[in-house]
Amino acid sequence: MITDSSVEIDAPAAVVWEVFTDAARWPDWTASMTRVTPLDGPAMEIGNRFEIKQPRFPVLVWTVTAVDPGVSWSWEQRSPGGTTIATHALTAMSGERTLVRLRIEARGPIGVLVGAITRRLTRRYLELEAHGLRVASEQRARHDAPSA
Repeated sequence: MITDSSVEIDAPAAVVWEVFTDAARWPDWTASMTRVTPLDGPAMEIGNRFEIKQPRFPVLVWTVTAVDPGVSWSWEQRSPGGTTIATHALTAMSGERTLVRLRIEARGPIGVLVGAITRRLTRRYLELEAHGLRVASEQRARHDAPSA
């Protein structure tokens, strides 16, 4: 089962990447996260784990499984009977804009069942994440822009 969302951001991909890969700061800009704790260091590197608390969900540990620096990363959470994979992808667009795609994929019998039950909430959290990322990235881009 797949749930996805996307957003166009008026900021360069490098700025969006900086904001998006600073996972410990996500609770500062999205209501979909209560707490993100890096367990192996804050870098978005393969094998690093992040403990995440979201409203209405238990605390879960996500492990980074793939990174294409400046372009995308994925992490996954495994539980008995299911795996959830979250993919985050950036595409640089013309005019210093960035398209961000967010995707949650639930696999396994329990994962698909839980995914179906929580799909509406998951979609809402992806929308909150996309909106918060847009606002935070655009603010950072304006702050970092040279003054005239």
